[in-house]
Amino acid sequence: MRRKLLALLICVLLIPSAAFAQMRRIPDAALRGNVVHIQGAIVDIDGQQLRLSPGAQIRSRDNLFIVPMSLPPGAAVKYTLDSLGQIHRIWVLTAEEAAAPDKNRQ
Repeated sequence: MRRKLLALLICVLLIPSAAFAQMRRIPDAALRGNVVHIQGAIVDIDGQQLRLSPGAQIRSRDNLFIVPMSLPPGAAVKYTLDSLGQIHRIWVLTAEEAAAPDKNRQ
């Protein structure tokens, strides 16, 4: 009985740390725009067609990895570029993230 209670206590204590691990950390230097998937590794952000870098990662509003075809058309995003000017990371913004002012723009 004590072992079960101890195991339950450990699980309860680990839940907040698991939730904290899921928090998104979008870099302050990330650019903001609205995205539309064109085809393959090509997306349009605010009228500019850009290529996704090899190994690019796209995160949904739920912070899950998604494929380019799953991008909601016109979704507000933040993104970073690699050294070749290709998109390296995209985060689809939640309503709260989209409403928040950019830290890199005062």
